Amino acid sequence: MNRKTLVLPAVIGLLAPALAACGGSDGGDGDKPIAVGTTDAFAISKEVPAPFDPAYAYDAGSWNLLRQTVQTLMAMPRGGGDPQPEAAEQCGFTDTGNERYACTLRKGLTFSDGEPLTAADVKFSIERVRDIKIKDPSGSDGLVSNVDEIEVQGDRDIVFHLKTPDATFPFKLATPTAGIISKDHYSKNKLRDGFEVDGSGPYTAKQEVKDDHLVKTVFTKNPRYKGAFKVQSDKVELRNFANTDAMGKALDDGDIDLMTRTMSPEQVKELDASSGKKIDLVEMQGLEIRYLAFNTDAPTAKNKAVRQAMAQLVDRGALASSVYGSTADPLYSLVPSTITGHANSFFNKYGNPSTAKARTLLNKANITTPVKMTLHYTTDHYGPGTKKEFEVLQKQLNDSGLFDVSIKGVPWSTFRAAERDGKYAAYGMGWFPDFPDADNFLAPFLDKDNFLGSPYVNDTINDQLIPTSRREADRLAASKSIRRIQDIVADDVPVLPLWQAKQYIAARDDITGVEWALNSSSNLQLWELSRGVSD
Repeated sequence: MNRKTLVLPAVIGLLAPALAACGGSDGGDGDKPIAVGTTDAFAISKEVPAPFDPAYAYDAGSWNLLRQTVQTLMAMPRGGGDPQPEAAEQCGFTDTGNERYACTLRKGLTFSDGEPLTAADVKFSIERVRDIKIKDPSGSDGLVSNVDEIEVQGDRDIVFHLKTPDATFPFKLATPTAGIISKDHYSKNKLRDGFEVDGSGPYTAKQEVKDDHLVKTVFTKNPRYKGAFKVQSDKVELRNFANTDAMGKALDDGDIDLMTRTMSPEQVKELDASSGKKIDLVEMQGLEIRYLAFNTDAPTAKNKAVRQAMAQLVDRGALASSVYGSTADPLYSLVPSTITGHANSFFNKYGNPSTAKARTLLNKANITTPVKMTLHYTTDHYGPGTKKEFEVLQKQLNDSGLFDVSIKGVPWSTFRAAERDGKYAAYGMGWFPDFPDADNFLAPFLDKDNFLGSPYVNDTINDQLIPTSRREADRLAASKSIRRIQDIVADDVPVLPLWQAKQYIAARDDITGVEWALNSSSNLQLWELSRGVSD
């Protein structure tokens, strides 16, 4: 077994290689598809009716599927850096205030069914996400909610007029939320229920479903695709496994060629130490974070002193090392340490864990101890370590004598809706960024109509600091506002950052392109994979 370490630049503005040239290759080895394993679980339910509709999908697993099938105007290049045109031929701001963004589509674009793809389809797609009214909004509309008007000029030219300046808008156009879809397959006012998805991306998708659960997705090279990526393999399968053990066994047995999210820390350790297996373990710079979120209107979490006391007690280093070993690092801000503008705000405010300091915080606020609280976590979305993580959190808080914490695991299909409905006082969440910029680790949790449905509001953040940071095309210049946001979050504690993950892929040694299989937002790029020699 060979281990490779790949450090991908996650800081905005770094130089990066250009996107691969247009076109494709036969790739692969005949009709045998490359099989990729995942533990992401997808089920159709009343709570989750449309997991792959761009207007609904807003998690890493769903985006992994959408990125292969639905094309976007912009895309992240190999190795990170600034977004580059994908379905577009060119894009850019046409004013000095970052409020008017214009794109020209590539010539001859079509959807996979052969229907022409025009500027009108782009307008339809973005406006649909922005305006569609659904019972359980996912929060993805926040990525395009700043779009005021979309002007279409002929079949190929589109101009976006923004409500407020936003230098991060090109990154948002590179997300599946801004994916281009057809009016023939998607209704303007209704979600497309079920698993089916259509677009103009590198692959078409066919799903295998059992008892309303997704079992496998077969991606077949889209012969009509015209974009910036070179498709290395004619066919790739994404297979859904119930757990990491089953996925790991499939790799060992040769039933799959590659596995990624979510590998267990034990699997990473075993693969790193083993020899003789024809399997490569590739370590990549990861931007995934985990955090504890609070419903700041809930009786047990409403008082800021309670949240501050928890921040004072949690030992992130012990949590990360005891549960995740070398695969995770402690995190003292919502913004990962590898992103421009990161500040260790929680450590700066609270320092090392201290029961005495936590007791003082609670006493000053006249909080009766022990404080009773239930921490909710999802059992089937963030990997097998989640339960142990919450057991460690529970012990750290209860050992202080200041808290009486219980924990409860809930399947993701009901967990997500319940937390958005405000049914949990405190709950564990993870975040894979939509794009690698500090704004995307702050605004989704703090801005109006945020991803969490959180009632927390800070006018200084929303009315001053976020808008100020978005005016800066130079993201280093935006750091002053971004760091101040992090300091306010550390004081108010609407969320409590816990740890930052590293990213791993394990692949059989005849699979090439593995180093490009994850983009700078940790999303799969299956078109990069092939057997044998790759460009």
